[in-house]
Amino acid sequence: MKQCKITVFLKDLSIRFRKEVREGSLQATTTVVLCLSMVSFVVILAMFINNNVKKYLLSEDYSYYQLATFTPLSSGSPCPYFLCNSFLSPPSLQPSQFPITSLRDWVTPKELCHSMNDKELLWRASMVPHIDEYPYNRTPKVAFMFLTRGSLPLAPLWEMFFKGHEGLYSIYLHKSPEFTNQHPESSVFYQRQIPSKPAEWGRATMIDAERRLLANALLDFSNERFVLLSETCIPVFNFSTIYNYLMNSNQSFLGSFDDPRHMGRGRYNKRMRPTVTLSDWRKGSQWFEAHRKVAIEMISDVKYYPVFRDHCRPSCYMDEHYFPTLVTKISPELNSNRSITWVDWSGGGSHPTRFVRKDVSEAFLNQIRNGFNCTYNGGITTVCFLFARKFHPSTLDPLLRIAPGLLGFRS
Repeated sequence: MKQCKITVFLKDLSIRFRKEVREGSLQATTTVVLCLSMVSFVVILAMFINNNVKKYLLSEDYSYYQLATFTPLSSGSPCPYFLCNSFLSPPSLQPSQFPITSLRDWVTPKELCHSMNDKELLWRASMVPHIDEYPYNRTPKVAFMFLTRGSLPLAPLWEMFFKGHEGLYSIYLHKSPEFTNQHPESSVFYQRQIPSKPAEWGRATMIDAERRLLANALLDFSNERFVLLSETCIPVFNFSTIYNYLMNSNQSFLGSFDDPRHMGRGRYNKRMRPTVTLSDWRKGSQWFEAHRKVAIEMISDVKYYPVFRDHCRPSCYMDEHYFPTLVTKISPELNSNRSITWVDWSGGGSHPTRFVRKDVSEAFLNQIRNGFNCTYNGGITTVCFLFARKFHPSTLDPLLRIAPGLLGFRS
């Protein structure tokens, strides 16, 4: 319609122009030329604006599509080093090469590499469905989260532990960013490293690493139980025993107790009041196991974390106090107040005993497996510890010899 009006207008101007020229009116001719110039300018400007509006709308639609279809990077291309091994992250929420095409792609991410920063990751991981019934056949899994400095010297033992139980577990590795060695493709640890940052013992960065592991594991909606382990940890039962023990438990296993000594209450900082009082203050093992409901609370906290970050610094060790105090504050009924990872503190000092090759025997492992009493789902049991630490790399050979018979591992 607009083009027709412009055409008629131009024809009318052309007729008037010829008439004015024949009559010798210079002023009219000048006026007509000026009008034609203005009309041409308006037409060109309209075409320019229309073209740019289209480009803008298309770019907005594409940007929305990018955000709506965000997924971790596909397995078709290796995960870039700067995503999974550096604290220098690129612009966040970048889309992958392939969009989400089904519900399964969203609830069970196949790849661990992504460009979310910690704030975005914790926000996304804190999402909780309000419909209890899952719209797909969900098999609950145990998430094994390894917080390590570098390599996993006891990896062959863990390979034996996981063998034959695919679909019942997930593995997540948080390593120092400078560690770039990869596990072979045949390993269960292949491409299981999450985007990692430096973590320093006793400081807030260690808690950040633990929450980072939890948040990445929570992205998989099939993960129901979450175990934090180190490179010196070993399982002391076979997979089926550990899986059933955790899945059938109605509580999490996070050590939490009131320690009146200097190394307990003595670390409390009065500046934490009123958010955290001395009566709230708890101590416990860094190595925990959590139910999904508790894990979500642990990564969603924005009230207590800043208080600990600002006021719990060496000689207050945040990894021994933050989670024990937090869980006691928010979900005490969901916690057993004990750890399922055995360590030997009998030697005194700030670190537990480290075991070497000569220490490993069937009798030693059996003492860990059945030498204690504890409560489980309201009853008394001798199965109190499912894992143990700290085991030196030299213990691998004797552990591999003992494991098939004593622990029932598949060789």
